[in-house]
Amino acid sequence: MGAKIVSPYGVFLDTDKGVGWAFDEEDFGLRVYIGASDVRKDRKHGFKGSDELNGMGSIKSRPVLGLDGTYQMGPIVLEASFEHALEEDDDNRDTGSAWNRLKLSLSMPFYEGSHGKLMGSLNSQFGDGDYVRTWYGVSAAQASRSQFRAHDTHGGLVSRGADLTWSLPLDEQWSVSTVLAVQYLAGDAARSPIVERRMQASLVGQVVYAF
Repeated sequence: MGAKIVSPYGVFLDTDKGVGWAFDEEDFGLRVYIGASDVRKDRKHGFKGSDELNGMGSIKSRPVLGLDGTYQMGPIVLEASFEHALEEDDDNRDTGSAWNRLKLSLSMPFYEGSHGKLMGSLNSQFGDGDYVRTWYGVSAAQASRSQFRAHDTHGGLVSRGADLTWSLPLDEQWSVSTVLAVQYLAGDAARSPIVERRMQASLVGQVVYAF
């Protein structure tokens, strides 16, 4: 479950994105933000990490700079999202490198009425060489410490996916939304020995307050 607060001047605080500023016109939208990257622990700790990754080294959180742009063509919305994660450890190329990720998506409404709004979306995600190596690569050093064979990676297509988003306004200030997302890994990411399932699904809820 996430939360988001939006001010009348476009400044927002989002548990998923971080803190940023959004600008919206009738057909065009722009959002810039700074947040924190995902983490991956090589030990089981609560609901995070996995002992199966023992020896791979943990991927620590680091600042992320993001830029999202949207353009509406009738009922269809085109969106591009770019993220740059800052370098976390210049002595650890396997897990500490800076990386870049790009997500391109196409969305359209399926339903809008008294029960809220249902949007469907198709997307493709791309990563540079550092992104794919960080999350899906296995270096010779990591292979020597873990159960996985070495896996060399390159930048490119990481996954294709689809989302369903249901949003429901509660009043003029409060609203709730639920996102069902499915991603199907591709390329070097799909062939990585650390990947158990190429298809990955998630269900996320969010409460939004605007003032």
